[in-house]
Amino acid sequence: MKITNKFLVLILIIMFSVTKIMGQSKSEVSNKPNVLFIAVDDLNTWLGCLNNYSGTKTPNIDRLAAQGVLFSNAHCQAPLCGPSRASIMTGLRPSTTGIYGMISDEKIRSDNPATKAITFLPEYFKNNGYHTMGIGKLFHDFAPKGVFNEEGGREKGFGPLPEKRFVWDGFGTSDRKNYGRTSTDWGAFPERDEQMPDHQSVNWTIERLNKDYEKPFFMGLGFLRPHVPLYVPQKWFDMHPLESIQVAPYLSDDLKDVPQVGLDINNLPMMPSTEWAIESGEWKKIIQAYLACVSYVDYEIGRVMEALENSKYAKNTVIVLWSDHGYRLGQKGTFAKHGLWDSATKAPLLFVAPNLPKGKVIDTPAEMLSIYPTLLELCGLPAYNRNEGVSLVNTMINTKPDNKAYALTTYGMNNHSVKLGRYRLIQYEDGTRELYDHKIDPNEFTNLAKYSEYQKVIKKMLDYFPKMNEKWDDNSAYNFQPYFVKQKERINGANANKSNVNETH
Repeated sequence: MKITNKFLVLILIIMFSVTKIMGQSKSEVSNKPNVLFIAVDDLNTWLGCLNNYSGTKTPNIDRLAAQGVLFSNAHCQAPLCGPSRASIMTGLRPSTTGIYGMISDEKIRSDNPATKAITFLPEYFKNNGYHTMGIGKLFHDFAPKGVFNEEGGREKGFGPLPEKRFVWDGFGTSDRKNYGRTSTDWGAFPERDEQMPDHQSVNWTIERLNKDYEKPFFMGLGFLRPHVPLYVPQKWFDMHPLESIQVAPYLSDDLKDVPQVGLDINNLPMMPSTEWAIESGEWKKIIQAYLACVSYVDYEIGRVMEALENSKYAKNTVIVLWSDHGYRLGQKGTFAKHGLWDSATKAPLLFVAPNLPKGKVIDTPAEMLSIYPTLLELCGLPAYNRNEGVSLVNTMINTKPDNKAYALTTYGMNNHSVKLGRYRLIQYEDGTRELYDHKIDPNEFTNLAKYSEYQKVIKKMLDYFPKMNEKWDDNSAYNFQPYFVKQKERINGANANKSNVNETH
C-alpha cells in the first residue's frame, strides 16, 4: 500500500495527539494534591477553636483550624462508630444501606444491594492514580482488605489496660446478659506516651511523610482516643486540674418530656449515669479524664502536622479532620454517644487546602456524609455519582451562609433527627417527636413538639427526612441495648441474624 504524504501527516498528528493526551493525564495525576485524612474517635466539640468548654487545651487542632475552614455545626449520620464510619466511607446514608448497627469492615459490601458495588472513599483515590496508605481506626476496625496500597492495620481493642479497672466495672446496674460489658473507665495509665497505640500510628505516618512518591498520596490516620477507656499518662491529667473543670449542662428531670422510644434508646445502665456521677463525686473526674485524652490526641496531631510542615508535601496537601460522632459528658443523664440529641450527633469537621480561606468558621449545619464529595472536588477528581452527600467547597468559598443547609442523623430504622437553622427535630419510629429551638434552648431542655405554634416548623423539617428506610442489614448487629435488638428482629423477622459484633464502649 502506498502511503501518501497526507496519510503520513495524519498518522503523525494522531500519534502526537495521543501522546499529548497521555502525557497530560499523567501530569494531571502527578499534580493532584495529596490528602491527609485524620479520624478521631468519639471526639465531641469541646475544643479550643470552638467553645473552649471547661478549659479544653487543644493548641494543635486550634492551629490547624486557623489554617483552613472549621464547621462548628457538623453532625454524624449515626451516633455510633460502625454505621457512622460505614456511611462516611461509602458515601451513603444508613437509611439507604440498612447499616444501623455495628458491622465488620469486610461485611459492609457483602450481599447488601446498596453497597455491594460501592467504591469506598480511599478506593476512589486509589482508582484515580493515588498511592493510598492507612493506619489505625478508619472504618470500624481498620479497613477492608485491599482498600489501601499500604496497610498499617490497627491494634485490637482500646488498650493498653491496667490489671484492674480503676473506677467503673463495665456493667453498672445493667442486666449483664442483655447489655454486656463496656470498656468505660477512667484514670491515669500507662506511664508513657510511647505505650499508646496512637503514638505508634503517628510514628508510622511520620515515617511515610518523609518518603518520596511518584504519585500523589492519600494518607488515612485513625486515632483511638478519646474513645473509652479514658486512659492516658498522668501528665495529660495534670493539664486539667479538677478545680478548673466545668460540668456539662444538666437537669435532673430533663427527660420528662421525651417520648418512650427516646427513653428506650437512652436506656444505658451499663454506662455511668449523671446522677451516679454527682452522688459519687466522679463527674469532674470523668470530664478531666476525657479532656486529658483529647489533649493527648491533640499532641499526637501536632506531631503529624510538624512532620507534614517539614516535608516536601507541606504546600500541596489537603487535610480533613473529623470525628465519627459526639460524646455526652453528663448531658441527658449519661456518659455515652448513643442518641439523636445535639451532644451525641455534633462533632468536629475541618478542611485545610491551598485554595480555601484561612480561619473561617461556618455555623450552618453540615454532614459528615459530605467528606467524600468534598475531598473529590478539592483534589480535582470527577464526582462519584453514588455519593448522597453534597460537596462543601462552595459553602467554604462563598461569603454568604447557606441557610438551606441541613444535617440528618439516623439511629436504627425510622428514627431520625434533622438540624435545620435554629431547630432540631427528632421523630421516632412510632411517630412521636421532639423539637428544640437552639436559639433559646441550646441545651435541648424543653421539647416543643406538642405546641400548635410549632407545627409549621415541624411540617417543613419533615421534608428533609429520607423517603426510603431500608430494613436492617442482616450483617449489621447491635450487641447491647435491647431496643435495637428487638427492633431488628421485629422488622426483619424472627430469623434475623442475631450475631453480635463486639464493640467495647
